[in-house]
Amino acid sequence: MNTKIGLISLGCAKNLVDSEHMLALLRAQGCEVVEDMAEAEVAIVNTCGFIEAAKQEAIDTILETAQYKEGGKLRGLVVTGCLAERYRGEIAKELPEVDAVLGTGSYEDIADAVREVLAGHKAAYFRDAAAAALEGGRSRLTPSYTAYFKIAEGCSNQCAYCIIPKLRGKYRSREFDALLAEARQLSDAGVKELIVIAQDITKYGLDLPARRRLLPELLRELCKMDFTWVRLHYLYPDQITDELVEVIAGEPKIVKYLDIPLQHVSKRILRAMHRPGGREEFTQLIGMLRGRIPGLTLRTSLIVGLPGETEEEFAELCGFLQDVGIERVGVFEFSPEEGTEAAELPGQIDGETKARRRLIVEELQSNVIDDFNLSRMHQTLDVLTEGYDGDEGLYYGRSYADSVEVDGKIFFASETAVEPGAFVRVRIDDSLGADLLGVRVEG
Repeated sequence: MNTKIGLISLGCAKNLVDSEHMLALLRAQGCEVVEDMAEAEVAIVNTCGFIEAAKQEAIDTILETAQYKEGGKLRGLVVTGCLAERYRGEIAKELPEVDAVLGTGSYEDIADAVREVLAGHKAAYFRDAAAAALEGGRSRLTPSYTAYFKIAEGCSNQCAYCIIPKLRGKYRSREFDALLAEARQLSDAGVKELIVIAQDITKYGLDLPARRRLLPELLRELCKMDFTWVRLHYLYPDQITDELVEVIAGEPKIVKYLDIPLQHVSKRILRAMHRPGGREEFTQLIGMLRGRIPGLTLRTSLIVGLPGETEEEFAELCGFLQDVGIERVGVFEFSPEEGTEAAELPGQIDGETKARRRLIVEELQSNVIDDFNLSRMHQTLDVLTEGYDGDEGLYYGRSYADSVEVDGKIFFASETAVEPGAFVRVRIDDSLGADLLGVRVEG
């Protein structure tokens, strides 16, 4: 199948891995992947359908891509991913520009879908999302030095605001030996930063026959390989064990940066979300982690404006943030997604109030970031180089405290050329918003 394929991957890193699997299947069939969509004969848009903003972005991208049918070589448009799964009956009806639709359980059908659209046929593939293949080759879309490493699929948490279990199926851990084999391939390929991902990596292994937590054991094995950094996304707060903390603290290759989604701190709000914990438990957890893992940087995600959230409960959240000073925070306004329990809860909060609360949290967090950046002044940090900004005349990259896309960059001057993927030592001299400025130093 000598066909030029263009692909746009939207949403999370887990979705990006699905895109990589599809590209590997297509390349195995003789397809060529092109970056310029004007050259593509078939376009694939792998969508996110998590919240309203993501859905709108997906629809806009589909419509923009469809325009290449008029002015380019495009003969077919395939839509995959969570939006396709969520609106499997509506996509073809509402978006006639789409020629084939694949749900989250049907990525293995991508080559058949391409053949169908090239033949001028409409097609739809919707296998059971919970039966989606967990293994397969990858044609990576990340830079050569960074790779995502998906250790599980789906989610069995029943958070009231979240549609993911319905779109991705129950939590399914990948087999331990298969993960080690893939990790060795990535290590042999020169990957320096391995980002371990799943909806909840702390539950890895509990659904396998042995029914035990395998994440600490898996991390020990990964640290025996030639990675420089092993980064962890995401750890649920009620599943962090002593053994896991011991491994994170004791293995130098595991970066001391943990993404722990809390979502809120009010016990009543958390119970309405069907989530455990509360302000006291989270404060104790953060204190324990910082005490046992020197240099730890924390990231969390929060939701404001869940139905019924009072001003007092919001104030409790703000007080918690001021007390604990989490270095990285992503705050989201509650989105009442159809098909979720929270969308039907009484006490829905108006958009103006939700936006105001989000802005208050962002302002609080900007002060925390300023203080954190100030604490890094005159330190010399190991920086993974990502590229060169010709306008500024500076290289840029990330330290262990900066994850891909969600955090700031470190811009630095260097008297000699630095290749992407190289680790260099940078002395921090200044900051600009979320970003840091510095100079490369030898040694």
